[in-house]
Amino acid sequence: MPRGTVATLLIAVFTVSVGFGIVLPLLPFLIEGLLGADANVTQVSRHTGYLTAVYTLALFLFAPMWGRLSDRRGPRGVLLVGLLGFGATLLVFPFVENLALVYVERFLSGMFAAAVTPVAAAVIGGFAGTEQGRARRLALVSMAGIAGFLLGPMLSVFISRFATYLFTVAEPVGSVAAPLVATALVAFVASGFVVLVVPDRNDGDSSKRAQIAAVPMPAWLVPKLLILTFIVSTAVGVFEVGLALRGKQDLGLTPTQIALMFSECSLVMFAMQAIAFSPWFRPEGTRRIIAPALAVLAAALFFVPRADDFTLMLVVIGAVAASAGVLSPILTFWISAKAGSVQGWQLGKQTAAASLGVTLGSVAGGLLFNVAALPGAAFILTGGLVVVGLLLSLGMARQLVRQGST
Repeated sequence: MPRGTVATLLIAVFTVSVGFGIVLPLLPFLIEGLLGADANVTQVSRHTGYLTAVYTLALFLFAPMWGRLSDRRGPRGVLLVGLLGFGATLLVFPFVENLALVYVERFLSGMFAAAVTPVAAAVIGGFAGTEQGRARRLALVSMAGIAGFLLGPMLSVFISRFATYLFTVAEPVGSVAAPLVATALVAFVASGFVVLVVPDRNDGDSSKRAQIAAVPMPAWLVPKLLILTFIVSTAVGVFEVGLALRGKQDLGLTPTQIALMFSECSLVMFAMQAIAFSPWFRPEGTRRIIAPALAVLAAALFFVPRADDFTLMLVVIGAVAASAGVLSPILTFWISAKAGSVQGWQLGKQTAAASLGVTLGSVAGGLLFNVAALPGAAFILTGGLVVVGLLLSLGMARQLVRQGST
């Protein structure tokens, strides 16, 4: 695959992730402005959570559809629609004057975003010449998403200040509009590169894909991988919400300490994904990591309620982030390796499973956090769910290689 194509796909994924990360810190300010004098903390918090859930719900609903369309009609058009639509929703967002329309905008933004990440991964999965190349590039897609989400809030502040002081853009409109407009422009530029360098059809290595399709494979193998994706994403959703609540309510940590915990989580996940598919390791060997990583994730979740100071929390966060961070690209790689000629359909379903997991996990993390009958219920119950995933993964390493490692 030409490097320009890979770079364009990574920029597309990064742009969509940055757009989501930029919007998150801006939502409370926009909601306060729309609610006016009647706004209170409870309303702002509730609508912020609902709007985030609406975005991820759209990802869940539309990612498989976009993936299937990419398989049938080619990825270029789907990516083009996704980037142009996503950019347009960002341009409209800061100027919406009705809260109901904000919900519509968030849903449409998620719908168009769903056309980018799974399709970009499907292009790489379908056109990679070697398994090492497929593994490394799929890991890069995941890393581009994490980097965008991590840098989004920081870029939001930087661009807002740049626009305010250099161009004398009025507050508060400038602080909200400037980063969104900048991200929309990047999406439009990326769409231009998509037209130039992304193939119009899913040609790839047809002989290799025919060989893959001919290999007998249990009907339950890919669904198992999708279920594991859902379980890991649910654990991440519960952990992120529970991390903020435990840091503030139980441990009395400062906002700076809480921010450091989240930064550590993102950086560790980023690093583990870079290591898992580095040239030092064979991608076929990653099948042996699935069960041990799930065991570490479950143990770390069980230990979270017992981490009673900042230092112990950092250790637990490192364990959760390392295990979840390495599982995400490994599951993506094996789903792609077993998808054959329907890369978009299967990776779209994985995006849907991950989005549903994060959404339900975030809700469960908030609802279960203060259950008096079972302290640490959110983490303990989620750890139990991960144990179910661990049991489901037993023997999977043998099945993956037995059914033909592609």
